Amino acid sequence: MSGHSVEKIGGTSMAATATLFDNVLIAGRSGAALYNRIFVVSAYAGMTDLLLEHKKSGEPGVYACFALNDGAACWRDALEKVRAAMLARNAAMFVRARSRAECDAFVEQRIEGLRECLADLDRLRAHGRFCLKNQLTTVREMLAGLGEAHSAHSTALLLRDRGVNAVFVDLTVWTQDGLDPLDTRIRDALAPIDLATQMPIVTGYAGCEGGMVRRYARGYSEMTFSRIAVLTRAREAIIHKEFHLSSADPRLVGEDRARKIGRTNYDVADQLANLGMEAIHPRAGRGLRQAKIPLRVRNTFDRLDAGTLISGDYVSHKPRVEIVTGLRTVQALQFFEQDMVGEKGFDAAILDALTRHGIWIVSKSSNANTITHYLSSDAAAVARVIADLERDHPGAAVSSRPVAMVSVIGSDISEPGLVPRALLALDKAGITMIAMQHQIRNVDVQFIVECDAFEPAVCALHSALIDDAGATRSKRVAA
Repeated sequence: MSGHSVEKIGGTSMAATATLFDNVLIAGRSGAALYNRIFVVSAYAGMTDLLLEHKKSGEPGVYACFALNDGAACWRDALEKVRAAMLARNAAMFVRARSRAECDAFVEQRIEGLRECLADLDRLRAHGRFCLKNQLTTVREMLAGLGEAHSAHSTALLLRDRGVNAVFVDLTVWTQDGLDPLDTRIRDALAPIDLATQMPIVTGYAGCEGGMVRRYARGYSEMTFSRIAVLTRAREAIIHKEFHLSSADPRLVGEDRARKIGRTNYDVADQLANLGMEAIHPRAGRGLRQAKIPLRVRNTFDRLDAGTLISGDYVSHKPRVEIVTGLRTVQALQFFEQDMVGEKGFDAAILDALTRHGIWIVSKSSNANTITHYLSSDAAAVARVIADLERDHPGAAVSSRPVAMVSVIGSDISEPGLVPRALLALDKAGITMIAMQHQIRNVDVQFIVECDAFEPAVCALHSALIDDAGATRSKRVAA
């Protein structure tokens, strides 16, 4: 394993340009100390929302406008918003007029290329004889790559203005006809670079066989980051985010009570990813884990803190809860069939329906005649699944309801009495538990409660299992 690191910078951190340079990219380094680091960058915060659609609100971006086919004015106006946003970002970042002009020209070239491509497709579908379903996937990929191309190109320019030998590495395949496998794209792009004297700034999006957005949704930049770390045999993989990995959301339990996690393992990272927490995409973590590359999560805004180190072999020296988190709303899909006892195939049928409608399964449980899936989805999508299941299984009773899931997680939570203490804490807080799941592996326990009990449940469990446990350990040490 070599001596270099591969580091990924999230969109919020990218948008804090001055802090990013002061705390991460340069951070007091000079000369040789600047190098042996590969940076994989996300688009600036909000840019991918403008290009595709808003991640949370669903407000349409360029892609959504084009796919909806509401007229050329819709997607053209959306594309102009992207152009304006990118040029405004350039104006705010660059001091040297020459560098800003170069970056502005880059943006204009890419925007015009996209505009011409979309206009051609728009004219084609206007004939009514052409279906652009397959081409829409390509459009989505092209638009996603623009955000990372802009941020990587700008960052390399800004670094060169500061005397750093930065290299813009464009994996977006803007003009390439053939699409190679991701590993081939990465190897070919990095082959000419001398890490000892050059700093690669790599686009988080990579144009490759199969499509990054289609395969990994909005987690594609972490897949690029992970594969680069694995293929180059990095010493360490580092993700720079706008927060510490903490024992709970500081906004819920209070900043004075939330504790930064110093070390944990990939099992914990997997549980967080399953709950939609932004530690690392599960498939990205899998590659690092298999290659035995440790992952460090650092806070961009806390330069002196070493962050959280995640490795495959770490287990806390004593059983303990490390994190209390969860999902404010999941849909509990319950499938009851009296004739299920001793019969096979019901679970497979449910999974087929969920897969067909693209629904994320957070957890599931079953007994003799009931299977319950906890789903990260909206009620409308679950209603479509229920309709399919009722059609195919007329004798079954299928229903759903919104609930909250609160999970206590740790590398080893086999501490005796943990579950009774958790249940007592919920009871004292006046919270009724609907269901509970505790796996043999002793990595997490999931408590299902009413949606409006999510925040009180997080606070109660954090107080009982982390605050009180920490106080008890401190007393033992003092004694």
